Amino acid sequence: MSADEVAKAFVQHFYTTFDSNVEALANLYSPQSMLTFEGNQVAGSEAIMGKLRSIGSVKHDVKSMDIQPSSTQTAILIFVTGSIRIGGDNPLHFCEMFQLVSTGPGAYYVHNDVFRLNYGL
Repeated sequence: MSADEVAKAFVQHFYTTFDSNVEALANLYSPQSMLTFEGNQVAGSEAIMGKLRSIGSVKHDVKSMDIQPSSTQTAILIFVTGSIRIGGDNPLHFCEMFQLVSTGPGAYYVHNDVFRLNYGL
């Protein structure tokens, strides 16, 4: 699969899963993973899952996605923009960046995840 194909499949899977069953995201992160959520960093899959669980019920609507190869042939950068409804409230704009790192043919984990709400747009 090309980087574009991997990224598109990942983004669809990630947000569909986040919206319906956040627990199923656990296998996408590793002990080496890091999440920065609104400026707060957490490291490791358990801490990341704790943060994602704490957000509560969400619904994402992806508007755009940009993809680049990373510093090695086994990594991909993905930048996503869209809107998110938290607990059924009004939608808020967000951006999120992922670095996926390959663990083998066709297998990736989220090494870096940076999430930010965009206010005043």
